[in-house]
Formats: sequence, C-alpha cells, structure tokens
Amino acid sequence: MRRGSNLPAVGTYNQTLVLDLIRRAPEGASRSELAALTGLSAQTLSNVARRLVDEGWVVEGTPVAAGPGKPRTPLRLDPTARCAIGIHLDPAVDTLVVVDLTGAVVAHSQRTPRQTDDTSELVADLAHAVEELLRDAGVARDRVLGVGVAAPGPLDADRGDLFEPPLLLPAWHHAPLAGLLREATGLAVTVEKDVIAAMVGELWTDTAGALDDAIFVYYGAGVGAGLAVDGSPLRGRTGNAGDIAHLVVEPDGPECGCGQRGCLGVAIAPERLLVDAGVLPPKSVVTAPEIRARLAEFAARSDAGDRRVQATVTKAAGSLARGIVQMNNLLDADVVVVGGPLWASLRGAGAAVARAVSESSETATVRGIRLLESRLGTDVAAVGAACLVLDSALTARPTDLLIASR
Repeated sequence: MRRGSNLPAVGTYNQTLVLDLIRRAPEGASRSELAALTGLSAQTLSNVARRLVDEGWVVEGTPVAAGPGKPRTPLRLDPTARCAIGIHLDPAVDTLVVVDLTGAVVAHSQRTPRQTDDTSELVADLAHAVEELLRDAGVARDRVLGVGVAAPGPLDADRGDLFEPPLLLPAWHHAPLAGLLREATGLAVTVEKDVIAAMVGELWTDTAGALDDAIFVYYGAGVGAGLAVDGSPLRGRTGNAGDIAHLVVEPDGPECGCGQRGCLGVAIAPERLLVDAGVLPPKSVVTAPEIRARLAEFAARSDAGDRRVQATVTKAAGSLARGIVQMNNLLDADVVVVGGPLWASLRGAGAAVARAVSESSETATVRGIRLLESRLGTDVAAVGAACLVLDSALTARPTDLLIASR
C-alpha cells in the first residue's frame, strides 16, 4: 500500500494518491477511510478531498449511517471528469478510442492505414482522425489528458521513437512519433509497445488485483506477451520486453526467418492458419488488410462447422499452449490472459488452449495455470494505450516526492 505524506510540498502526490484509492473503491470511500489508508492527517485529507471535488474529479455521495456518530459520506470518482485517447497502429487497421477515467470506451473508430511513404502525411492523417473522433464524441479538448499510442516494437518508449517495426509501413521507420503527433495535435503523447499497452489496459480495468502477476498473450499480425509483476507492467530495460515469437513449439514445424523450425510466430501466423484451413492457396502473398478480411471468412467457416478450419484452430491452440507453458515455467505467474486484434477470429481457441494447457506434462507450476480471455476484446491495445495516459495522471508514485537538483 502506498503511503501519503503530510509535508506541504507534496500536495500533488497526496491528491493523486487519494484519487487512485477512490478509483479503486467502486462503492466509494469516506474521508475517514481514506485517512486510515493513506496515513494522512484528517485536516490534510479534508483539504485534498475538497480540491478533488472542486476540480470535478470526484463527487460526494449520499451520507450513509453506519452506527453512532456522523454518517459516512462516500467520495466517488466521476468517470466523465476527464478522458484519454488511445491509438493502436496495426498493419491491418488503425484503431482509435476515447476512454473515461475507468477505462470504459466512450468513442471508437477504425480505418485502414493510409498507404504512403511520407511520414508527415501519416502523422497529419492520424491527427485529423483524433480531431474527428473527439468532434463526433462531443468531447471538449480541455477534458483530454493526452494521447497514448500502441505500436509494434522495437521502439524507444522514453523518447516515443519507432525504430524499424517489421510489420508497419516503412514511413513509420525511425519516426519520432511522440514528438510529431504532439506537435500535430497539441496534446501530450506517450508511445508504448503494443503488448505492454495491452497488459496496462487489463491492469487498469482490474480493480480487484486478480492480474497483479500475470501474462498477457497477444495475438495479432504478430504474437507477443505483456507481463505484469506486483501490479505493474514489466517493460524491460529498453521498453521492448515481450518478444516470444521465437519460442520453439513445433520442432518439425515450418522454417522461421531466424533459421529455426517451429517458432511460435510462424507456427500460429495468420497466413499459415489461412493456408492450412484452405482459405488461401499455398505460397500466397497477401497484405495485412487482406489477411484481416480472409480471417473473417475463416471465422465464418468455423461457425458453419467447417472441420478443416476447426482442426486448424485446434492445432494452433496446441502450439500456443506449449508456448504458454514455457513462459509460465519461467515466470511462475499462473494467470494468463489471451487476446488481441485477431484472437476473436479463432473460434473456440480459448477452450482448446485451456484444455491443452491442463493436459500438458511440461507444466512446472504447483497451482495450475488459470487461463482468461481479454475483457477488452479486439481493442485491447488501443484501450491500453489510453490507459497509459490515465495511469500517468492518476497513479501516485513515490518518485513524485523527489526534489530535482538544479
């Protein structure tokens, strides 16, 4: 539990701390309860609560009598007080969302990425999409805390620069995305690897703490993993943790570009599944948007009882299960969430993965692996990107107490 401070120089930290605790209390929290949780004096807590109410972050509920003494007045978060924008740059589709302070989506749009070699055109187009979404949603700009962008790695999350994401348009390569989009929109911008953003989104909407130690397996144009340890996303030294594409799950499987056979990335690649299911002929060359469209056909055939498609899903689920077991043996998380932009196309894969995991003879865990499906659906990376902004604004961190030297 984070503790507050009664020092007058740390009002911002205390305000964020109290707000975070209120956010995590669905039924609200009274001033006395918050004082007990934070260690703040009654006077300091009262001042902080008054500022939060005056600024519109929280509202006072109806007083509740709970025995003798003054009735308890709960303070509750006003989800509509502020909002954040999330963008997911995917090879097949750009997804944009506006979320409220709970992470709930209040506006959503998708569009096929613009095909151009000009980075400035891509940024201008993205900025226009942001303005259009805010206008359609009726959201005032002064309520927007900022923009979060989720993109495939590798990238420099601290600077907000993309390097050479192999799945994105070349015009995004070596692009200082955060700076360019900040200039184009006039809003604060943060950039994060897509799998890490997805984990952040799951954590933000998990007020019960069930995912404090968990693995998020992301299935989209590529496969990756987001990790959470003690309630915080694990980013790694350079912000690029989560590359699991080269875990070997089929020793006699297809050859990977790395020289190995049966790497997870090629074993369950959407292109391979479409060929194995007979939706595409062998050696087909298709674009990412075309793959997305063909996966819709893949899902429809599965729903219609196509046994070849269903067998393909079962085989892919077995490969993914082997990767999950390997990861959990290393990390001992025991909770695995599966989702991503293309996950819903694999009808029945969740149950098949859970079955294969439970039957695995390679599992080292003493408690078994709990497999969950993402609550955020195909928009998980975009919602997670927006939640990065919320997390930055609403999560109290002890480092905020440090006084910078000049």
